[in-house]
Amino acid sequence: VVSGSWDKSVKVWDTATGKCFQTLTGHTDAVNAVAFAPLGFHIASASWDMSVKIWDAATGECVHTLTRPGHGNAVSSVVFSPDGILIA
Repeated sequence: VVSGSWDKSVKVWDTATGKCFQTLTGHTDAVNAVAFAPLGFHIASASWDMSVKIWDAATGECVHTLTRPGHGNAVSSVVFSPDGILIA
């Protein structure tokens, strides 16, 4: 399970233990939405900082930051296409 927070972080949780095992940081404002890619290799996060970040789910490293000239305000949702190649 993955969650986003007003504390600007993304957390990855172990569903068996209920414990957070990874915290992803890099957004400069609240995280509004998160999504796992269909194969589970990447996580996308959308934030009030007007960016979408793509994270490597295994390492927690931010591999891409999508910013302006994209959104002119907070990004409130994010979803991967069924094949995991595109995000919307």
